[in-house]
Amino acid sequence: MLRSLRIRNFALIEAVELHFNEGYTVITGETGSGKSILLNALGLILGDRADFSVIGNHGDKAIVEAEFDLLKFDFSTFFSEHELDNDASTLIRREVTKQGKSRAFINDTPVQLNVLRELTSQLLNIHSQYNTIELKEKDFQLNVLDILSDLTTEKKEYLSAYTSLREKERELEKLRSSIEKIRAERDYNEFQLNELNDLQPDTTDFERYENELNRAANVSHLQEVLGLIVNTVSGDDQVADRMRMVQNRLEKLGLSDDDVHQLTDRIRASLIELEDISSDAERILQTTDINPEVLEQMSHAIDKYNSVLLKHRLSNRTELIEFRNKLEQVVLGGEELEKEIEQLSLVVVGLNDKAILQANELHTKRVKSSTQISQQLQEILKDLKLPDTRLEFHLNANSTLRETGFTVIEMRFSANAGMDPVPIEKAASGGELSRVMLALQQMISEHSSLPTVLFDEIDTGVSGEVAQKIGMLLKKMGKQFQLMAISHLPQVAAKADFHFIVEKSSDGKRTETRVRTLNDLERIDEIARLMSGEQITDSARENAKALMN
Repeated sequence: MLRSLRIRNFALIEAVELHFNEGYTVITGETGSGKSILLNALGLILGDRADFSVIGNHGDKAIVEAEFDLLKFDFSTFFSEHELDNDASTLIRREVTKQGKSRAFINDTPVQLNVLRELTSQLLNIHSQYNTIELKEKDFQLNVLDILSDLTTEKKEYLSAYTSLREKERELEKLRSSIEKIRAERDYNEFQLNELNDLQPDTTDFERYENELNRAANVSHLQEVLGLIVNTVSGDDQVADRMRMVQNRLEKLGLSDDDVHQLTDRIRASLIELEDISSDAERILQTTDINPEVLEQMSHAIDKYNSVLLKHRLSNRTELIEFRNKLEQVVLGGEELEKEIEQLSLVVVGLNDKAILQANELHTKRVKSSTQISQQLQEILKDLKLPDTRLEFHLNANSTLRETGFTVIEMRFSANAGMDPVPIEKAASGGELSRVMLALQQMISEHSSLPTVLFDEIDTGVSGEVAQKIGMLLKKMGKQFQLMAISHLPQVAAKADFHFIVEKSSDGKRTETRVRTLNDLERIDEIARLMSGEQITDSARENAKALMN
């Protein structure tokens, strides 16, 4: 519940501090006194966008602070998720500066507006005469029916199943889009993969092929040079024969000269080396004949290899093998994706069956409870001087699953005997809609723990005995949750447990709005003023006392 509200430098309010209690509190004041300022200040607490024109003339910023007692609520998950201090007495603050900045705080910790709204929307509900338009919205009608049917748990369970179904359907759709893309590219990818595999890059030594081809391109020149070596060294009357002749002649001289002996040894060693050179040249010459078919195969492999490197902008065989492996994963990945799609499709079918079952059960329970709820609403509306009211929930089952299930709702209303009910948005007047909303709020308060509710002139368009009935109903509702009402009607104000008045004053230089609590005697005068105007008579005071009692 709302414990206190502090407002500083907000519009015409310089400084106000209000303290609230459980029960029914009424707020009154003359037209133009500034009750809308109070509502705008509470709107900031609810996370409304800041209007910087609201900053008053008593500083550079406006501050609105609200203290809530959370003993009846469990917000531990919220505070934990947002890393906020979880106190039973929670302080909400908004600051708006002339520099165009707006800040929000929960227990003195800065938070984003969406975080503030997440909390305060569950703590405070401002309901004006214009909010009765919600009654014309199908989702609102269905939500009210679910609350009054005690289907909140079933609805959450269904919504959980529906959300899971939609998430898996979106996941399945993404996978199907991916597989379609893979299928569209599969033929080309498989062609490329086959092209790469034909090269056998894991086992083919393309560098050796290139060396062999280069050697084959120069084989005739090589053979000529090798033949020249053999002929020069080993041919008739060639170098080797002449060197042997020289060696023999030196040996026959039989000289004992050391230099001659050394020269003879060197000639003998040179002959051995020349003969080795000639032998190696002849061996190489015999092996330089390359099979033309083998050469053609090597040339074809190298051409394909270089073409593939150029096509895929690769530099070497290592990069080619890496590219081949990735392409292989893409091709094989399509097969894995198809298996995943098949498995996920079965999951979606199971979730869909579960959601359909829960949606059918939800619809059946709604239909079963709707008649009794209509009767209860009509009884309350009779007390609110709508004795001939017929209010019915017409429910049909759609074939398409939605967040709310299969149910399609239409709230039908008739305020006059002999008139068939028609959709409420086409029949009810503003005063009738207000009373229907009050009746719904009363029933809702009996089925759920409502936050603090503020009715802003919900009694507009009624008077006399109807106003008296509304006042009594508000007092009754105030026993179930903290309720506040802004009203111009004495019958509504007289039934309150607590009374605030909004007053505007001017000294000719400045205008100021104040809000204060009324004591019992002041309440009598204020209710008398609402009845008779500014000239409060003794009879008006007596009537005010009678209304209060």
